[in-house]
Amino acid sequence: MPSVSIIIPNYNHARFLRRRIESVLRQTYSDFEVILLDDCSTDESHSILSEYAGDPRIRVEFNAVNSGSAFKQWNKGVRFARGEYIWIAESDDDADERLLEKLVPLLDNEPSSVLAYCRSWRMLANGQIAGFVDSVYYADLDPQRWTANFSADGRDECANYLVRANTIFNASAVLFRREAFVRVGGADESLVLCGDWKLWAAMALTGRISYLAEPLNYHRFHDSSVRAKSNRCEVERVEYLEVIRWILQRVAPSDAVRRKLCENAFSRWAPNADVLEEREPEAALRVINDLLQLSDSGWVDRSVLANAWLKAASIHYRQGRRGNALAATGRAVLVRPIVAGRPVKRVLTRLAAVFKGRR
Repeated sequence: MPSVSIIIPNYNHARFLRRRIESVLRQTYSDFEVILLDDCSTDESHSILSEYAGDPRIRVEFNAVNSGSAFKQWNKGVRFARGEYIWIAESDDDADERLLEKLVPLLDNEPSSVLAYCRSWRMLANGQIAGFVDSVYYADLDPQRWTANFSADGRDECANYLVRANTIFNASAVLFRREAFVRVGGADESLVLCGDWKLWAAMALTGRISYLAEPLNYHRFHDSSVRAKSNRCEVERVEYLEVIRWILQRVAPSDAVRRKLCENAFSRWAPNADVLEEREPEAALRVINDLLQLSDSGWVDRSVLANAWLKAASIHYRQGRRGNALAATGRAVLVRPIVAGRPVKRVLTRLAAVFKGRR
């Protein structure tokens, strides 16, 4: 049996595919198998993948119908896998030839580690390098943390970092134990964008994680990626909060972390509820409800909370749920009681606006 099963899930990435496969086949650590999966691509992917079908290290699987989910492909690939370790090498990314050589020992030498990952370069569609992924996306968390190797308790990692952001940003940088993946039930196929984040957190809760600061992964950013498409259809706004709530049900962050989490969530997503409401009022309501469930007295300004409740009331009213609208309006008043010098008229004006359906 091979030690590592490398899964390359592909959908319409023909322009990157050969380079990706070659970056896998030239790995200096050679005890691996490769599982090529195509999710009914409409470009030249089929013919490119077929070129590799004769390699004894490679298994090629073509879907007859598009699955509609990257995470269904992940789960499918792991079902085929025979190796102890899994590397999901996304078809639009690239890798240093020493990636497996460096990551495998991290799991071999630390049996309690469920996953190991390395630092990632941020690569543009044309192959140009544009800095490190962590320096672009996680500078507000800890600008120095991902510049040095570390091993961490997975539960602590969830409570301090993964609850605030998907700090394991790219699957192509990760090597994980198949047993840990199976134990947590695999990737959540109901999620379009944040299934990887939830998976890393689920596995981290069961053991340790190891990190290598040497940048051996090249994560490509381009307009046709799942992330770019999902941002356009507003998926991220809903799933982001769902995953945070899922993690919070399993860990207890410090007051400082939770306060910062709530502040960031409200500042990032509350303004976008207005945009979502135009096209997807129920999705906007889910965002607001998730934000409200994240909040605690004293951690988010009361006026912000009151406005969120009033926005929820407005959506309920326009959707014909008068009772829910009234209840949400009552919560808004309770959250922000009238204080000395603040006229009652202001509150009454807000209530009237809700029941007139005014935004």
